Amino acid sequence: METYDFAPRRAIVTASDSGIGRATALALADAGLDVGITWHSDEEGAEGTAQAVRERGRRAEVTRFDATDLARVGPTIDDLAERLGGLDVFVNNAGGGSGGPFLDLTIDDWRKDVSLNLDGAFAGLHAAATRMVAAGRGGRLIAVTSVHETAPRVGSAAYVAAKHGLGGLIKTMAQELGEHGITANAVGPGEIATPLNDMDSGDVEDTHRPGIPLGRPGKAEEVAAVIAFLASPASSYVTGASWTVDGGMLQMGPQAGSHLTSDDWRRAGD
Repeated sequence: METYDFAPRRAIVTASDSGIGRATALALADAGLDVGITWHSDEEGAEGTAQAVRERGRRAEVTRFDATDLARVGPTIDDLAERLGGLDVFVNNAGGGSGGPFLDLTIDDWRKDVSLNLDGAFAGLHAAATRMVAAGRGGRLIAVTSVHETAPRVGSAAYVAAKHGLGGLIKTMAQELGEHGITANAVGPGEIATPLNDMDSGDVEDTHRPGIPLGRPGKAEEVAAVIAFLASPASSYVTGASWTVDGGMLQMGPQAGSHLTSDDWRRAGD
């Protein structure tokens, strides 16, 4: 199976009830794919995403998904794929973090974030890859990580460690799955205007961020556009890469270092 022969028809996007997941589901529907939609706590949001997919003339299937219930992750992905009639693209978007200073973390705090962002991602990607290999039609595996896949942040030790791990997992998957015509890539968003950040895309133009070269947060649709490219036949020679979508934020390291005027950054949440 050659990657340039890939013709995707069915995708699953986890945590697609809002934000980046919802925007991704709609971008894939616009590209002609049927979409499996998952939710953890917002069933109404997921049904809204499904309705928008159907309005685009594509099929949508919806299910509840808990990335921390590791025994159920694989069976849930398999069931959703069966309902779609197969699986060509899997986007692991489920994630999040509670945060807190390193010295205040308990092992339970640590395990909670690592389970959600790394263990659950492994289980979902493993289930999707297994189906793709068995089907013999190639595939696209995409993990939504974070700029913190490559750069740390005070007060987010467990989250940062998990995202670093997920980035490494994707690179190893790319090495091992290439012979099956399957690509594996990561997408690392910076600050994106989503409900998780108490914003939506309409807030972007009115929100100034001096520390970002493009001067603003990103839109969920801008992240989804990169994911849609990685899910498409056009990305046939791209694998094992991490695509940062951050308005240039990560390029500001030395600039930020020489321009900080206080020690406020040392305190988590400041």
